[in-house]
Amino acid sequence: MRTERHVDGPSVLARLRTWAHEVGFSQIGVADIDLASAEPGLLAWLEAGFHGSMAYMAAHGLKRARPAELVPGTVRVITARMDYLPRDLAEDWRDAERRRLATPGEAVVSVYARGRDYHKVLRTRLQRLADRLAAEIGPFGHRVFVDSAPVLEVELASRSGIGWRGKHTLTLSREAGSTFFLGEIYVDLALPVTAPEAPHCGSCTACLDACPTQAIVAPYRVDARRCISYLTIETDDPVPVELRPALGLRVYGCDDCQTACPWNKYARRATVPDFDWRPELAAPSLLSLWAWTETEFLKRTEGSPIRRIGWRRWRRNLAVAAGNSLRAADDPALAAALAAGRDAAGEIVAEHVDWALAQRSAASAASASGSPAIATSVDSVTRPAT
Repeated sequence: MRTERHVDGPSVLARLRTWAHEVGFSQIGVADIDLASAEPGLLAWLEAGFHGSMAYMAAHGLKRARPAELVPGTVRVITARMDYLPRDLAEDWRDAERRRLATPGEAVVSVYARGRDYHKVLRTRLQRLADRLAAEIGPFGHRVFVDSAPVLEVELASRSGIGWRGKHTLTLSREAGSTFFLGEIYVDLALPVTAPEAPHCGSCTACLDACPTQAIVAPYRVDARRCISYLTIETDDPVPVELRPALGLRVYGCDDCQTACPWNKYARRATVPDFDWRPELAAPSLLSLWAWTETEFLKRTEGSPIRRIGWRRWRRNLAVAAGNSLRAADDPALAAALAAGRDAAGEIVAEHVDWALAQRSAASAASASGSPAIATSVDSVTRPAT
């Protein structure tokens, strides 16, 4: 980056807000780069091992909390919010998601991942915003980030007024809940800092109570090793056997802490078509997704965030969800498909398929003996007792 530049900050910020809305962002803010107060919490989280196998979280050390070390010359960070709920989504979407989680045979993909990959959508528009600014004031030092580098994006968003950090660690807004993506532009411009928003969670613990795996170990603290999003997206390892029932029908990510949050009654619809749901991911069945070949998986997830987990991880996740479905309600066609595809994706997937088929056998045996030990609905096997 160049040396810090001084501009007519209020005027530039006003124009940035107009341009941001034109390219699809709902809100922007500006944060200072002094994040020293966030460093102890980051270090404690890493030292507790809560990042699991995400070695990259620890690899950069405190550079995450020091923007000027990550991008020399940075003096401010422009933060941006882009809402992602589909434009035509019904008002009762949270109830609809809960119903799907309680319906055997369904395959549930996290709401944000049913459309286009947000990395590409936001990065393109952030760069467009930066280009527009450069056309106005001349070249300036900047770098665009969308969940792609050691950036404390929730901290920056909180400090710049996008929202506050909720107890589930996501950014929350009074006007938009938490169903939005964040992006940043590190700049060498001394823009005016926008005011932070005060927290409004109060005594509410809805997100902690709703977490299927109790991954929110304390307010504002998540153990990623227990988080369903981590288990289904971030790690190649086998899903721990003791956590498999809690995954329920979720095959990519989890929205439970968001659907439980009262603030998401204000969740906003996207202003761009990119996040409209793909038909094959809107409400798929486990059987239909398991039937995909690897070639079909690559074709159907092109331009989707799902593609990054790869074929084997996808099949592993489907097998766990299928086991939970078979435990709740017998489905001979799904069981037969699992058995037929057992060896197609390697040893780890085969072990998960064996586990899934064992759930069916256990449910059948319990039913024949009249035992009450086997759950009779998917909902009852996805939420362990607290």
